[in-house]
Amino acid sequence: MIETAKSKGATSGFVAEAVLVGQVAPLGPRRIASGIRKAPVAGPVRLTREGLVGDQQGDRKHHGGPEKALHHYPTDHYPTWREHHPDTVATLATIGAFGENLSSRGVTEADICIGDIFRLGGATVQVSQGRQPCWRLNERFGEPHMARRVQESGRTGWYYRVIEEGDIEAGMTAELIDRPAGAWPLARLAHTLYRDTLNHDALAEMAELAVLSTSWRDLARRRLARRAVEDWTSRLSTPAG
Repeated sequence: MIETAKSKGATSGFVAEAVLVGQVAPLGPRRIASGIRKAPVAGPVRLTREGLVGDQQGDRKHHGGPEKALHHYPTDHYPTWREHHPDTVATLATIGAFGENLSSRGVTEADICIGDIFRLGGATVQVSQGRQPCWRLNERFGEPHMARRVQESGRTGWYYRVIEEGDIEAGMTAELIDRPAGAWPLARLAHTLYRDTLNHDALAEMAELAVLSTSWRDLARRRLARRAVEDWTSRLSTPAG
C-alpha cells in the first residue's frame, strides 16, 4: 500500500519535461574534467542500471553508478534561485544547470519520499538518496559558495536506482507505483543530514531504512558511533591550486 508523505501530501507522479545527458568537458577557470553540463535529448534514451546511454561523469568515484544512475532536479527551484541569488541567473538560463538528467515541474523534495518507485516509460526507477552537493557546483556557477547554498537550502534534487532498464524520453509521465517509506520525504532526510545533524533517533531510523542507499545508511551509523558530524569542507569547498 502507498503511504502518505508526512510533509506535503502524496504525489501520484510527474511529467518528465526533459531528459538530459552530457559529455565530459573542461569546467571553470581550472578546466576540471566534468560532465555536469547537461543538455536535453530529443527522442528516446536508453536508461540502464549505470545511467543514461551517452551520459558521462568526470569523477566516477563520487558521481554516477547504480545508486546514482539518474539525477532529478525540479525546475520549480529555478525561480527561487534567480530571485534570491541574482548571480545564478546566467547559468539558470537553460535547464541542466545543476547537472540533472531528469527535469520536471510540480514535485519537489517535500513530495518525494526515499524508496518511491516510479514507472517511467519502459523503465522502473526507485529513489535511492538525495544529492550531496559538491564543489563542482561552485565551478559551474562561478560562485565559491554555491555548493553550500544548495545544501543549506535543501533544494538538492535526488537520485534514482534503476530496477528495470528501458527507454525514457521527454513528455513521459512517471507513475508512482509504490511508496515503502512514506514517513521519509526527502525534505526530512535533508533536514536530518544538514540541519538537525545529531538527532540520534532520526539517525538510528535512517540507518535502518532498507530502501536508502548503503552509503547514506553508513553515514548515519558513523555519526551515531562518533557522536559527531563529518567534515564537509573537502566536499563543499573548491580545492586550492
